Amino acid sequence: MTVPTDVVERLRDPARVAETAAELAELRAPDLADLFNQLRVTDAAALLAALPLPQAINVCDQPSLRRRARLLEQLDPDRAAAILDGLSADERTDVIQHLSDHHRRRLLPKLSPTGRAEVEQLLRYPDHTAGGIMTTEFVQLAPTVTVGEALQHIRTVAREKETIYAGYVLEPGTGRLLGAVSLRDLVVAEREQPVTEVMRAKPVTVAVLEDQESVAHKIAKYNLLAVPVLETEGRVVGFVTVDDVIDVLIEEQTEDLLRLGAVEPGALDRPYFDNPIARVVRKRIGWLLLLFVAETFTGTVLRYFESELAAVVALSFFIPLLIGTGGNAGSQTVTTIIRSLALREIGLRDAWRVLSRELSTGFIVGVVIGAVAFGRALLWGTSVPLAATVSITVLAICTWSTTV
Repeated sequence: MTVPTDVVERLRDPARVAETAAELAELRAPDLADLFNQLRVTDAAALLAALPLPQAINVCDQPSLRRRARLLEQLDPDRAAAILDGLSADERTDVIQHLSDHHRRRLLPKLSPTGRAEVEQLLRYPDHTAGGIMTTEFVQLAPTVTVGEALQHIRTVAREKETIYAGYVLEPGTGRLLGAVSLRDLVVAEREQPVTEVMRAKPVTVAVLEDQESVAHKIAKYNLLAVPVLETEGRVVGFVTVDDVIDVLIEEQTEDLLRLGAVEPGALDRPYFDNPIARVVRKRIGWLLLLFVAETFTGTVLRYFESELAAVVALSFFIPLLIGTGGNAGSQTVTTIIRSLALREIGLRDAWRVLSRELSTGFIVGVVIGAVAFGRALLWGTSVPLAATVSITVLAICTWSTTV
């Protein structure tokens, strides 16, 4: 949604901030998050401070809300800590990871003991792993309970949990995973049945240090709403939900697109206008310099054939066409291969098959475009030998570009 001009003006008037916040509090949290993203940090922080605490927590719990850490840094520490305490464990940890060291030291002691313990546990795991994106608020079930007792237990703890997709049956004492049971399975089962008869004894799991992209592929492959996260000894420490995976896929696809455009990953970690120009230049300049140096070899080749070009000046007219065709053919191949790698349709074991396939594709494309280039060269009034030279060169360039 677009921010009305009068809203911005009222937020900059301290006497009208509370009135504006009361009007906007009726919006849904995702819509409010969109509105916050369009405001300056100072204006957004003023609105966040004036919203009712439950609404402020709901807004900050939206993964789509950008600059969460910067917003909380602008607030009174007690207000910021109250908001952090209300967030789900994974979102709370994500925000704290982006706080400056000064603000982190200031806010962590103000969290509740439970919230602080969860944060300290999750901060032990590296970014981009299952442990780094999981939530620790899962439903634990004993193997001795019945379906009816399990449902009653879920009703009791539901208010304390972020999301409940399933219950995990754990071995008493060790916390090892014995099985998982979905809410649907519990609802359709008889209340007197032991939960061990309803649970799935060997559910899909992920390791706590497993890469987040691998976790996303498992959830997509097995069509799961959530997947339990295990320590090395098989103890459940949390679970990753499908909404966490959506964020991961967006992040990974952004990273792939940046690499495709010869931009270092991390260039879009912040909103476009929040990225300092110096940081943007640093992320782009490396690859641009490398490509620039590589392309200077084109000049070396042209100088080597300077006498031939001087003898047949018409050849120089086709140089931009040939270079552009080779670049376009190569870009198509790179895009196709990177996308297939990202979807795990191909791997290193398929290298020779991919090579032969792209060689065949490049040759056929080169024949077609070479025939068009031959006709176009004749229309420009060149001789048949020169047109044939251009045509054969196009064939060679297309074959080479798609293969190498």
